[in-house]
Amino acid sequence: MREFSLPALYEVPADGNLTDLVRRNATQHPDTAVLARRSGGGGWSDVSAAAFALEVRAAAKGLIASGVQPGDRVALMSRTRYEWTLLDFAIWFAGGVTVPVYETSSAEQVEWILGDSAAVACVVETAGNEATVESVRERLPQLKHVWRIDAGAVETLGAAGSDVADALVAERAALAGADSPATIVYTSGTTGRPKGCVLTHRAFFAECGNVVARLAPLFRTGESSVLLFLPLAHVLGRLAQVACMMAPIKLGHVSDIKNLTGELAAFRPTMVLGVPRVFEKVFNSARAQAQSSGRGRIFDRAADTAVDYSRALDTTGGPSLTLRLRHRVFDKLVYGRLRAVLGGRATHAISGGAPLGERLGHFYRGIGLTVLEGYGLTETCAATAFNPWDRTKIGTVGQPLPGSVVRIADDGEVLLHGEHLFTGYWNNEAAGAQALSDGWFHTGDIGTLDTEGYLTITGRKKEIIVTAGGKNVAPAVIEDRIRAHALVAECMVVGDRRPFIGALVTLDEEFLPHWAASHGKPAPHTAAALHDDPDLLAELQRAVDDGNAAVSHAESVKKFRVLTAQFTEESGYLTPSLKLRRNVVTRDFAQDIEALYTR
Repeated sequence: MREFSLPALYEVPADGNLTDLVRRNATQHPDTAVLARRSGGGGWSDVSAAAFALEVRAAAKGLIASGVQPGDRVALMSRTRYEWTLLDFAIWFAGGVTVPVYETSSAEQVEWILGDSAAVACVVETAGNEATVESVRERLPQLKHVWRIDAGAVETLGAAGSDVADALVAERAALAGADSPATIVYTSGTTGRPKGCVLTHRAFFAECGNVVARLAPLFRTGESSVLLFLPLAHVLGRLAQVACMMAPIKLGHVSDIKNLTGELAAFRPTMVLGVPRVFEKVFNSARAQAQSSGRGRIFDRAADTAVDYSRALDTTGGPSLTLRLRHRVFDKLVYGRLRAVLGGRATHAISGGAPLGERLGHFYRGIGLTVLEGYGLTETCAATAFNPWDRTKIGTVGQPLPGSVVRIADDGEVLLHGEHLFTGYWNNEAAGAQALSDGWFHTGDIGTLDTEGYLTITGRKKEIIVTAGGKNVAPAVIEDRIRAHALVAECMVVGDRRPFIGALVTLDEEFLPHWAASHGKPAPHTAAALHDDPDLLAELQRAVDDGNAAVSHAESVKKFRVLTAQFTEESGYLTPSLKLRRNVVTRDFAQDIEALYTR
């Protein structure tokens, strides 16, 4: 199959913009909780649609009083929190364009994004964020205001706009049309400076309207809820925010994922939005706890049963009587506890950013949490394909967003067409024209379509490795399989112009001590201490063997090398969206790569 499309389920308003959602909710669902925020006592307090609309207008008045003009760019540099959503909509009500900035960004990155977008104001979260902006402010002559959330930014804006008339806010809010820019979201910058993707109000309407319509049973007003812990600087987080407001359903925010389990238990969402690493961590942590309490065998049997049960659901006869009985027993012993970790109410999860892995997908569906994998980029306003709730095909990223088209080019590249696409790169017309040539967005990803239009992503064109023997290898397939092992934090496949494929592996610092203790290893239980441990290497070899099972012999990893360093955002080896900066890893670990082929 070379091309597939689905009819649109939602019609983009000809003259609307995203402020319409807040006004509509306040009118049609005034008492419905559309958000929840942490209260002073540590619990969650609902925020009604009517109350949220008032808060948004008050902040918008402050922006207007401070000189923000229609079309001006206003940056938001903060972790995921209630104020992020509040200020995002307030910027739109003031007629502005939101520019998200990761709160972990360096001074150089902040300078580039604020300078390139010509932001006139920036709202930061903390004193540290403020210091980062101030360190480059003298080189940002267009930046007039910096407000800090934890120093009362929202209250400051409210006071500043106390004399601004409601009529002026209404006038500003109505200025943007469907094709006006809503936000400029900068890409992760894996190979160079981030590019600013211009996403219009139309793109968000087409994206979120069709997602909510296709997944309607998961977006039940007054019943459904999402606890968002992904960064709102990432377009997937913005999809969740706008989709929840469009439905509308309740949205909560978590800034610090270190206490995610406790937050999930308190909020009890009906739907979870995450990246594969989150779901891998939940599984690996549960398995480690089971092993430490002497229940490792029971957990492993329960996991195998869940996978078998899920696979059987896709067969004509379904699960056998014996399998159903075994599944029912483990539901009481194991699965119920795992669902409780995610709050106990969630029946579905949405995963994007990287492949989840077929076995893990079957495991979660087998325990009663169906993970709907999707695929998208910043340029596609998040999901351009996703699995429908009622026709999940595990191992794929689903069918195209309704109203859009997916095409596979002759060289295997995934091409896209639809209203949800970006309109170009800010201040980089040439790059935008190249990416959108011939009326199609060229994603740079390699994929296939099956006969029912389900898309499978197999790699990135720019990441294709060509061995000395001329074999083309897409590293993502095997990397994702190896990374799924509890001991592996990150994995990068190498081998360009080399005689065989090798891999660099880093160890998961959270799981390593559990493994070491259970295997009787003397302290310290660190990557440096266990780097050459024979049992550790044997366990990692099993992870590599599992990865090799997914590819041909010529594509398989022949040797791997364990690193004592970590690939993290802080170390510069991962982007804020957790993508590998391969060129940086290749440069800094050149000796380790060379050792794979000389020792």
